[in-house]
Amino acid sequence: MNTAQSYNDALQRHRKVFQTLEQHQGDCETLLSWVQQSLSEGGKIVFFGNGGSAADSQHLAAEFMVRYKQERGPLAAIALTTDTSILTAHSNDYDFSSVFARQVQGLVKAEDVVIGLTTSGTSPNINDALTAANAIGAKTVALTGKGGGKVKDIAQLAIVIADTETARIQEAHMFIGHWLCEALDQSPA
Repeated sequence: MNTAQSYNDALQRHRKVFQTLEQHQGDCETLLSWVQQSLSEGGKIVFFGNGGSAADSQHLAAEFMVRYKQERGPLAAIALTTDTSILTAHSNDYDFSSVFARQVQGLVKAEDVVIGLTTSGTSPNINDALTAANAIGAKTVALTGKGGGKVKDIAQLAIVIADTETARIQEAHMFIGHWLCEALDQSPA
């Protein structure tokens, strides 16, 4: 396959996934209202994921805390993937599957929104953290794909991207995150 064909194939797969995002508009509007309510009540938005989804979590938390397009004050957000001492100590002393649940138990309050990013929906550390957040009474959201896995039955709101290709799912997750930031810029909490 030549590079032009490869590029065009990837672009077509991207377009196909983005066309399916229309079906998630209502869920994204629900997510926006939850985030606005949380922030207006003094809550925070908690992001986490593994690998590329960890990087996306950090990216989105930074957009909230710093700014997106508009000058505004910080919006309370944190990515559970940024403290290497917690990640390594917990994984060494306990197990990696509970690393996010432990942080949720220590940091999350009922007025928070907890967002787990998992392209497969089968990551035990994501599922356990959302279960822990449910027990606290926080709003829980899964941004996922590949049919949703177990996480679609754990999160109160599961946005399942109808694709199996990790990169395309992550691109859709970032679209949702960036749209959320843009919507908050237009009508903050």
